[in-house]
Amino acid sequence: MMDRRLTPSNGTVAAKHLQGQVEATSFVQGTPKQVGIAFADLLRAPGGRRDRQVLFGEQVQVFDTQDGFSFIQADKDGYCGYVAHDALIDAVQPTHFLAVPSSHLYTAPDFKSADRMAVSFGTRLTVGHEEKKYFALTNGLFVPKPHVRPLDQPFRDPVTVAQLHFGSPYLWGGNTVWGLDCSGLVQSAYITCGIDCPGDSDLQENTLGHDIPADAPLQRGDLLFWDGHVAFVVDPDTMIHANVHHMAVAYEPIKPAIARIQAQGDGPVTSRKRM
Repeated sequence: MMDRRLTPSNGTVAAKHLQGQVEATSFVQGTPKQVGIAFADLLRAPGGRRDRQVLFGEQVQVFDTQDGFSFIQADKDGYCGYVAHDALIDAVQPTHFLAVPSSHLYTAPDFKSADRMAVSFGTRLTVGHEEKKYFALTNGLFVPKPHVRPLDQPFRDPVTVAQLHFGSPYLWGGNTVWGLDCSGLVQSAYITCGIDCPGDSDLQENTLGHDIPADAPLQRGDLLFWDGHVAFVVDPDTMIHANVHHMAVAYEPIKPAIARIQAQGDGPVTSRKRM
């Protein structure tokens, strides 16, 4: 059975390559677009529950637009869902990504100029040319040079990326520094390290790394999974995760956290993974 999160079909319109595999009234090629606002909720149904979020500059394929919502598939992870149609603009190829927790896009290469948008870590940007201290983007706005990295120069350590989010508030289905969940934190860390990563913990558990024995010493970068939850190992005694207990991205001693999570009814660790 196909996973609805990863299948570009809404029962009426489906991606052309799915012809013969799913039922739909029409099969179409996706139209490339990108997110044109700071971030947009990726919804399970028009006006429905948030599954994930897509950030400014991220590329998507649009398969259907009705009543102000577009049915899309995100290029970064293949997730499908609905976004507000007016959140999308014509696609341009990104060149850089935001490498600090958040920043602002300015109307001029001057910190006193008007800021037009606050953007979150991982945002994709298209640089047109360089000014002295700013990059000029192709949309006419400017971003401070120290805040971005070229896409071909990703981070090396996913845990360092996770630690950049320390204190960010918890938000179910969130993918920004202003709110993210456990799997959103892991996805952000891996994607900005140049590693493909799905957006939900069940898919991460099934696709990332290899199992390590329960009695093997943990090391930095290992992943701990529970039913519906995931955490990064920072060192053999400490983990970092976005969690409801703290309602934030927080550090926690591993052994007490495992006991706490089980005591609150969420079960034991289901797997330990190493990339």
